[in-house]
Amino acid sequence: MNDTLLLIFTRNPELGKCKTRLAKTIGNENALTVYKMLLEHTVNITKSLDCDKAVYYSVKVRDNDYWDAAIYQKHQQHGGDLGIRMRNAFSDSFKNGYKKVLIVGSDLYDLTPQHIEDAINQLDNHDVVIGPALDGGYYLLGMKELNQSVFENKEWGTETVRKDTLENLKHKKVSLLETLNDIDIFDDIKDYEIFKPYLTKV
Repeated sequence: MNDTLLLIFTRNPELGKCKTRLAKTIGNENALTVYKMLLEHTVNITKSLDCDKAVYYSVKVRDNDYWDAAIYQKHQQHGGDLGIRMRNAFSDSFKNGYKKVLIVGSDLYDLTPQHIEDAINQLDNHDVVIGPALDGGYYLLGMKELNQSVFENKEWGTETVRKDTLENLKHKKVSLLETLNDIDIFDDIKDYEIFKPYLTKV
């Protein structure tokens, strides 16, 4: 067991149930295709990282899918909202003996292995590391102990999440990574050549 664990939160890739805000513009089938491409990208950039890795499914753990069980621990998310689900995943990870725990989503085409490696290294000298997203949230959160307040009283999915999280952490030593674009709506994705075939508006 490595002392560092990377949590990957993912939605089960099912038609009409993922990238729903994007689907309002490009349709359910195209949105599903885009999300599957994002999942493949997330696998490709995380599978060789020098840390333990765990994928947390939104609905049901799948055996034969993108996530190789020889590389990724597999769990189901538990909790009423995103904050509770993340808190529970962090809490369980620390209880299992990990010293550094980080979480990323599965909707970042700009995310690279270097971003995650930098975040892991930043925790050597910081209490918390955050990867800011352009929409006011964050694409990565890492810590060395459970800071419960960051998972409470947030308007998840809004532009206030990162600001409110930093307010919770004002007495902690926080490192901020490069700001990246996460993909939720049409404007987030329209400039990527790789996705252009799937951006027909409905």
